[in-house]
Amino acid sequence: MKKIKNMDVEWGYSGERGPEHWHELCDWYKEGASYPYQSPIALHHQTDGSTVTKTASTNLSLNELAFYYVQEHFTEKEFKNTLHFVPYDTKSYVLFHEEKYVLTDIHFHMPSEHIIDEQQEELEFHLVHMNEQGENLVLGILFTLSDEGGLILQDQEEVVWDYDNHAEWFNPKIFLPQNKSHFYYVGSLTTPPTKGPINWFVFDTIRPMNRRFIHQFREEVAENNNRPLQPTKDRTITYFTGVKKE
Repeated sequence: MKKIKNMDVEWGYSGERGPEHWHELCDWYKEGASYPYQSPIALHHQTDGSTVTKTASTNLSLNELAFYYVQEHFTEKEFKNTLHFVPYDTKSYVLFHEEKYVLTDIHFHMPSEHIIDEQQEELEFHLVHMNEQGENLVLGILFTLSDEGGLILQDQEEVVWDYDNHAEWFNPKIFLPQNKSHFYYVGSLTTPPTKGPINWFVFDTIRPMNRRFIHQFREEVAENNNRPLQPTKDRTITYFTGVKKE
């Protein structure tokens, strides 16, 4: 049977085309769902900073993740049941284990897909990267919504947002917390075809974002576009404090 690609198959977050039925919609989605370690998952801290999951290990040093983000031009595109900010030139990238992953997409889910210490936040941004082999690496950053301040309240970086022409100029680092502590695990994409393996980095600093910014996109984005939690199974979750060892 010929595989039908993601963009050709309608899917959503409720009803007969909701998350529990994605794997039934086409062979490609079924193949992605067969990957055993799906995302998102629940994440936990212990009082000593380690994770509570039985299979977890703890590394109190900085993960091998380096950021090379620059100010660049983005445009808005509405697809896959959310709004995406897509860079024109893919100038920004990260290095993970000395391998380059370029930033290809920024989008958000409401409410958050990952849950930390049993707490679901109002918003989660995903910064999606890809290497030369087409493999993905995703950063997850959770936010609360506020009625005060600018786009991201603690950040004073220059941001140009042209709503009328769907054009933006900003440095992607505005989404990152100053403290780079995070959970690392291997999972899947959270939208069809939910393929894996995907390197996931979920930061545990919860930042405030202006509610008015998100409301600009309310017509394009369903308010609840989060995939339900998936079983953790036997995978290892590693926690990094974001502080280099001396």
